[in-house]
Amino acid sequence: MKAVCWHGTHDVRVDTVPDPTILNPRDAIIKITSTAICGSDLHLYDGFIPTMQSGDILGHEFMGEVVETGPGVSNLKQGDRVVVPFTISCGSCFFCNQDLWSLCDNSNPNAWMAEKFYGHSPSGLFGYSHLMGGYAGGQAEYVRVPFADVGPLKVPDGLTDEQVLFLTDIFPTGYMAAENCDIQPGDTVAVWGCGPVGQFAIRSAFMLGAERVIAIDRVPERLALAQAGGAEVLNYEELDPGEALKEMTGGRGPDSCIDSVGMEAHGTGPMALYDTVKQAVRLESDRPQVLRQAIAACRKGGKVSVPGVYGGFIDKVPMGAFVNKGLTMRSGQTHVHKYLKPLLERVQKGEIDPSFVITHRLPLDEAPRAYKIFRDKEDNCIKVVLKPFATTA
Repeated sequence: MKAVCWHGTHDVRVDTVPDPTILNPRDAIIKITSTAICGSDLHLYDGFIPTMQSGDILGHEFMGEVVETGPGVSNLKQGDRVVVPFTISCGSCFFCNQDLWSLCDNSNPNAWMAEKFYGHSPSGLFGYSHLMGGYAGGQAEYVRVPFADVGPLKVPDGLTDEQVLFLTDIFPTGYMAAENCDIQPGDTVAVWGCGPVGQFAIRSAFMLGAERVIAIDRVPERLALAQAGGAEVLNYEELDPGEALKEMTGGRGPDSCIDSVGMEAHGTGPMALYDTVKQAVRLESDRPQVLRQAIAACRKGGKVSVPGVYGGFIDKVPMGAFVNKGLTMRSGQTHVHKYLKPLLERVQKGEIDPSFVITHRLPLDEAPRAYKIFRDKEDNCIKVVLKPFATTA
């Protein structure tokens, strides 16, 4: 089959690789009808996530049709259309039973690696390094799905791929980011980053009752899309976010701040240059420019939500501000399984059409170009969907 494979920093190729096979009774094989490039994939593309190996198959946002199941999978049958959570979860460990699906104890065969980095291992992830299990991803024609009796959700008739594809990751990620803010009526929420996750965080914050959402970015088309979703917008290259947010909230600051950027944050001024240089020479693994701003801007007693991916260690975190302002921070890989059905219901009711973020649709063969377009924000790109079989289901 054809698959998008990582071969090094800024080097992804469409290779011919062996078809996946059933390895475990709880496996299923899915024929991919739609897959997408995620902002998190760019951390792999840019070479900042460790334990990648040449030839690894990328992709964790995908859906498709069941073509084969193991004997332990009774909930799916050949021909079912399914979306697949990017987190791989067993469904029976302590954490899965607590609805903490991305912390599954049994799905990362390389847990010992993650334990060395983080103390404990999160769940396995599709297409996201050997640190997270070394699983082949879904930017391919076919994929093996472990624990298929737990993860995949059948797609109801009448919904297109593009309406449900992002249930696999970015819609639940944005929604969980907003939910972690414990939004109360009348709240003001500031969202750093108007990429796909930020866009879903904005709309989710409104769905959960926020009165105002203030979106911060520098890319005009992203700011325009955020504004179309009801947000007030700030261009951080034109205004200092901290000062602007203080002025817009009567000096109090936002009730909650969401960092939907993560480890490759851009910024202005000496601190942004400091982060860029230290990350380039691997003296700092992540650039926490946005996290610093969110902590500084948030009102006293407020909440900082971090859906943005961080991979290692960061410098100059204003812990004095965090502690003395009495802030609460919540983060984590998304517990996608928890949100699949509730968010699918919102789509079915017409409360949201997740396809609003899609700007580019390309065949799988054009994945290398798609990665470059997405990373460099060329051609007004916000989100790219790849079609392995050039279908438009």
